[in-house]
Amino acid sequence: MVKEKTFQSFTAKTIEGTDLNFSTLKGKKVLVVNTASLCGFTPQYEALEQLFQKYKDKNFTIVGFPANNFGEQEPGSNAEIKEFCKKNYGVSFQMMEKVSVKGADQCAVYAWLTKKAENGVMDSEVRWNFQKYLIDETGKLVDVVGPKESPMSEKITSWIEGKASTAAPAKDGGK
Repeated sequence: MVKEKTFQSFTAKTIEGTDLNFSTLKGKKVLVVNTASLCGFTPQYEALEQLFQKYKDKNFTIVGFPANNFGEQEPGSNAEIKEFCKKNYGVSFQMMEKVSVKGADQCAVYAWLTKKAENGVMDSEVRWNFQKYLIDETGKLVDVVGPKESPMSEKITSWIEGKASTAAPAKDGGK
């Protein structure tokens, strides 16, 4: 029997260019989000940072993946993105290098997040910037939250706090 892949099976490059093995996140709930600097939802960086600060000591973290897939709203280099996030929003959660979150050049992490054949839970489509994926402490995908929903929404905070042991998987794939 083939061992099921989990989020913790992956390694990806940080925005600084070093490898991050996601197995180091075992035991933490993780919110994975695709980001962009020129999007109407870009101010969500502020709420993401608030969420991170509130829960970072409670076995929770955020991993941001800048992507230029939607309206070319993330044209910058990794260095420019890092500077923008720090200067404008004080981002201290883990940002990864810019990737493609859909299409033929989709990165491996997003292939896992969006394909039931990979994650064992659900198919979803990354619809826009700031779509959020919720990963439990064992590395299993538990839900996808659409771009319009605030990172500080009750749905997300209740899940982090364990008031909802796992969020009910969205039937619409995060629309």
